[in-house]
Amino acid sequence: MSILYVVATPIGNLGDITLRAIETLKNVDVVAAEDTRHTLELLNHLQIKKHLISCRAQNEAVAAKTVISILDEGKDVAFASDAGTPCVSDPGAVLVEAVRQTEHKIVPIPGASAATAIWSVAGSCGKSVLFEGFLSVSPGKRRKRLRELLDLEVAIILYESPFRVLKVLEEIADIDSKRMLVVGRELTKLYEEVLVGTGRQLHEILSERNKILGEFVILIHGKKS
Repeated sequence: MSILYVVATPIGNLGDITLRAIETLKNVDVVAAEDTRHTLELLNHLQIKKHLISCRAQNEAVAAKTVISILDEGKDVAFASDAGTPCVSDPGAVLVEAVRQTEHKIVPIPGASAATAIWSVAGSCGKSVLFEGFLSVSPGKRRKRLRELLDLEVAIILYESPFRVLKVLEEIADIDSKRMLVVGRELTKLYEEVLVGTGRQLHEILSERNKILGEFVILIHGKKS
């Protein structure tokens, strides 16, 4: 019986990788990656040479068959997404589900996650958190879902790109102008930034910048009963 390791990789600072993740990447036979170029950079940094195969959202079902065939040969495989923990708003769920239907073992190698990172610096946001990940790119669907989420008495964690973060902050402010948010940008990287305020306040801060760069994670405080 072979093993599929689901390996969390750094979300920014390469020092975020765990010792166990490094040992796993060294010892497996093959590394399946969301982006082989991105994972190759990490492996080169760690001075690890491995055969890489692509397993991204667009080819996940086909890649799962390839991974299973490798496992069937008695080889162990590690799966890594571009940054953070696979299957958390990243590809990997289809692969894990397919391997689970076989006799092979699946082992998580935990590590960095933007969701837990922002939660850890959010302060008193309550003990219950709902992870939503990326919202729809459709304005209508996104607003509808935001209204549903902001009506919950739990904190919400969203991921967002620099291209849509202003729109999301504006939409949150339109729905609830007083709701407090904690926004992380480029977490664990050189220019890491954590901002706290209402949607309107944070929208104004970011709007004043010539260019918005980096990946964002947004924690929305829950609705108070």
